[in-house]
This record gives sequence, structure tokens and C-alpha cells, in this order.
Amino acid sequence: MKKLFSNLRYLISKMDRPLLIVTVLFFLFGLLNIVTASSREAVVRYEVSTYYYFFKQLQMLVIGLVLSYIIVNMKTKYYKNLIIFAYLAVLILVLLLFPFGTEVNGAKNWLPIPGIGTIQPSELAKPVTIILIAIIFEQYYRIFRSNSPKRYSKIGLLLIIFILIPILTFLQKDLGSALIMLAIFGIMFLASPIKRMDKLRTIGLVLVVGILGASIIVLKQGYLLSDAQLSRFDFFNPCSKYETNGYQVCNGFIALNDGGLFGLGIGNSKQKYSYIPEPHTDSIFAIIGEEYGVIKCSFIFLAYIFVIFRILKIATNSNTVRGRFICLGIASYIFMHILINLGGLFGLIPLTGVPLPFLSYGGTYAISLMCSLAVVQRFHIEKKEEKFKLNH
Repeated sequence: MKKLFSNLRYLISKMDRPLLIVTVLFFLFGLLNIVTASSREAVVRYEVSTYYYFFKQLQMLVIGLVLSYIIVNMKTKYYKNLIIFAYLAVLILVLLLFPFGTEVNGAKNWLPIPGIGTIQPSELAKPVTIILIAIIFEQYYRIFRSNSPKRYSKIGLLLIIFILIPILTFLQKDLGSALIMLAIFGIMFLASPIKRMDKLRTIGLVLVVGILGASIIVLKQGYLLSDAQLSRFDFFNPCSKYETNGYQVCNGFIALNDGGLFGLGIGNSKQKYSYIPEPHTDSIFAIIGEEYGVIKCSFIFLAYIFVIFRILKIATNSNTVRGRFICLGIASYIFMHILINLGGLFGLIPLTGVPLPFLSYGGTYAISLMCSLAVVQRFHIEKKEEKFKLNH
């Protein structure tokens, strides 16, 4: 035990402590707000304790903490040997959703695991695929920068990894996760070592294949998007469609409006009482905004900016190709979740139902996010250890 604490102190001393402090406080803030947001839902709808979701989320955070400790102790050079097995494992879980998945809100994206509960494979797929893509960029960096014909086969390999899981996720009607994955991989691709002309050719190829694929789906089943998915694109002026697809967003508007500048006070939200469905999940910011108000919520946005800035700074300072691209991918991962969640809640884009980083209830996403941040910290640790060796 003494050795464990000694190792933990050493790791913390080498971590990016500003990022560590902010993310820990963020997770704790989210955990405490899950209690107030879920209290009515837990007691009235499910007839369980007020703290039911609090303890479930706490359990997931503890699991994430254990996995994070393992990750920050693992040298990133071993990722090359392990990541393909992790990707195949996640791919199998995604495929298992077709026969065994549980449908929630029209999307078949939850996989029941006996003795554990349910997991969301698409959330596990995001950080795993980010790492695999970065490893490929590193391994074939010179080929991507050369004029060798071999580069086309490597770009083809990347494309398969880029689109395979997002396509499967889309077919399971989880549009939000599919779009986030495509956006993350797209950002990494645009920043990749692949030459500009090859990028343009690849984008053109993807567009052609995408159009053909969409056409085949339409010819086979008669539609590309389900009625539920199409209805989400009618997101303008949601309160005029209160009785139908504008219900959730409009109640989010009401919550934010009621909160005003200073909020109604912790625990005093009105919209969590049957107005916003599952208020502790994707719409938790509406409850936070109602209780804390605009001024206090501005600190949440500042914290998000700070977290993304620190991760990008670690990416810039990384001395390896994999470090730069993994950190870039994780920063994009966090940013896209913020954009899709809050954009939908504010009525700027369709509401697709993805968790808000650090704040939403959701075990699989919380574990994936914690492990992603642990990977970022591992790169920072290796950079500091290298500087120490150079100076001594």
C-alpha cells in the first residue's frame, strides 16, 4: 500500500496539475448535480432512493479511476501492440448490438451485460479509434508524406477504420454518436501527415461512396432516416411544436429562462418535475442553468475552454506523432460532445441526445472520458520524464 501511494504521488507530481484539478472538480460538480437533477425521477418514476443515480454514477467513476490509474502507469509505446485488440473487441461489441442490443429512444445502442448492467459500445469506440488512427499516422508517417504507391493502401486502411463503426452505429439509428465519430476522425484526417492532394482525393472518394451507400439504403428500405430522426431536423421555434418534437427543447428554454442571471438556487429547479424527460442525462445543463443562472454557468464554459486548451497544449508539446494526434483527437472528442449537446439544447442544431462532458449521467461515457484524460496525462508525464533525463 505504501508503494502504491508513493507511485501515485510521483504520477501526480508529473501530471498537468491545472488540467487534473479542473477535471476532478468538474467530475465532482457533475456528480453532485446528478443528485438534484435526478431526485424526482428516481423517487416518483422508478421508486428508488433519491441518491440512486448518484451512487450508480459514483460507482462508474470509481471504475474509471481504477482504469485511469492503470493507463497513467502504462508507457504509450505499448499502445501499438494493444490497440488493435481493443479495437476488435469494441467492434465485436458494436456488432452484438444488432441481435442483442436494447433500444432506447429509437436507437439500438445499449448492450446488456449480465451481472453488470448495460454499456454503450459506441462510447468505448471513440477513444479506442482515436488511438488506433494516431498509431497508424505514426507508423506510416513517411509513407503518407512520400509519393510511394503504398500510401494508397494505407489511406484505404484508414478509411475503413474511419467509417466502419460510424456506419454500424448509424444503422443502429444512433445518429448523434455516428456524427460525432465522423467529425472527430475528420478533424484528425485534416490535420494528418497525408499530403493535401491525397486528402482532397480521399474526401471526394468518401463523398461518392457515401452517396452510393445512401442510395442503396433508400432503395432497400425506402428511407435513409427514420421518422423520429427526420423530426429532429425540424428544430426551429421548438415551442410552436410543444406537443410534438419541440417538447424537450422548449422546456429546456423555459428552464434557462426561469434561471435568469442568478438562478433559482440549488435543488429548486421546476422543470425537473416531469417537464424534462430524464433530466439528469442529456438535458442536465438546462437544470443546472435553471438552478445556477447565466452568470455562474459562464464558469462552466470557461472550464470547458480551459480543459480543451490544456489538452491541445499537451498535443503541441508532445515529442511523438502518436502523442500529438491522440491528444488532438481527445480534444475534438470533448469539443464535439459539448457542441452537439448544447447546440441541440439551445435549439441551434437538431437535438440528438449525446452526453455533456463531466456533467451528464452515463457510466460508459464517464469511464471513456476519464480514460481519455488519463491517456493525455500519460503523454504529459512522459514529456516531463524525458526533460528530467535530458537535464541530468
